[in-house]
Amino acid sequence: MLRYEEFDIRSSKKGGNLAGLTITSGSDCGVADLDEVARRGALRLLREVLEAEVEEFLGRKRYERSSGEGERFRGYRNGFGKERQVTIGSGTLPIRAPRVRQSCEPFESRVLYSYQRRSSAVKELIPELYVQGLATGDFEPALRGLLGERAALSPSTIVRLKQQWHAEYEAWRIRSLEEQRYVYLWCDGVYPKAGLQGDKTAFLVVLGVNAQGAKEPLAIAEGYRESTASWGEILRDLKARGLTDPKLFVGDGALGLWGAINEVYPQANHQRCWCHKMRNVFSHFPKRLQGEVKPFLQRIYNAPTKEECLELMQKFAEVYGQSYPRSVECLLKDQQTLLTFYRYPREHWVSIKTTNPIESVFATVRLRTNAARRIKSPRSALYLIFQLFRRAERNWRRLNAPHLVTKVIQGVIFKDGIEIKKERKPQTDMVAA
Repeated sequence: MLRYEEFDIRSSKKGGNLAGLTITSGSDCGVADLDEVARRGALRLLREVLEAEVEEFLGRKRYERSSGEGERFRGYRNGFGKERQVTIGSGTLPIRAPRVRQSCEPFESRVLYSYQRRSSAVKELIPELYVQGLATGDFEPALRGLLGERAALSPSTIVRLKQQWHAEYEAWRIRSLEEQRYVYLWCDGVYPKAGLQGDKTAFLVVLGVNAQGAKEPLAIAEGYRESTASWGEILRDLKARGLTDPKLFVGDGALGLWGAINEVYPQANHQRCWCHKMRNVFSHFPKRLQGEVKPFLQRIYNAPTKEECLELMQKFAEVYGQSYPRSVECLLKDQQTLLTFYRYPREHWVSIKTTNPIESVFATVRLRTNAARRIKSPRSALYLIFQLFRRAERNWRRLNAPHLVTKVIQGVIFKDGIEIKKERKPQTDMVAA
């Protein structure tokens, strides 16, 4: 078996020759450019590896004849293919792949594939740079000096990339959800800028937790603002694809969302986001009181039991109700949906009390789309947001105590986050006949 690590690049300390590139020492001598040295060395190494692959395939070295006695004939060398430019991390290399004729099976290099123009690392770099904010027209001026004048960096590369993302998104959008049970669902919308300001287009996202406690994006779609009709279309599609019995929806104060949930999943519980609620309550106070109000709201938020939380809310109303009635009204009008989380495992509270699991990804989405100013249509923004979510998904952690998700699915009752265990009935002694 061929071992690629056997090949290395060797040169003396005082001077040497590397693939035809003369290197001399001394400050007053012409010293070769470091990038050029790396490119020439990579070209020489690639040629040696391709030659070694041919030797291994044929079972003999160049100009060496086969013995012919009991040895299977594997073919002849047939020169080289047409020169092509292959872009790698250190630049663009002109390479001609060796060919073999009259072989029982075609010769295929395990290093340089047929028609390959870029290394895997460069191929992955281009979409990553686009996702991170580099505009389509910026690739050529930004990377040309690094990867060489002949590197394949035309705008058509990004066009093909978007076509690939379109196919990936469509396959993901219609996938079946029947194989998993989803317990908690976070719902929210984002309004990216960069060319979409006049469209009032919202991108509605549904994030779910499966039976293993892992988070998954379930839906990312365009909608006109966050209307009941837009959310209803998304939720009905999820139901048609197999999402039949979610236990809890978590969202902000968008009335369209809750109206759609009541229509499509009337049995599901509602949990209003505490972060949104506290920001809204906080906004009704002057700055001089915010240092006093913030700890009070945090005590309410962190109350260990529903009873204690209600008592603190009542105390808040007594203290601030007369001077700041709007703040108290804001806090109490969604009281029941704010306290739904007490009916679920305490270990899950940190995740289900807010829409932070989805807001944290939105922060990245806004950063990329606002900074780039390159998105010209809602559809282009949709594919970019989809890729950002898929990349963020790699780093998501599971819920605390994921084993408790199964109990929620089974309908186990929790009070103040603690499981209520049913008392076993005493076994009666059997009466002898």
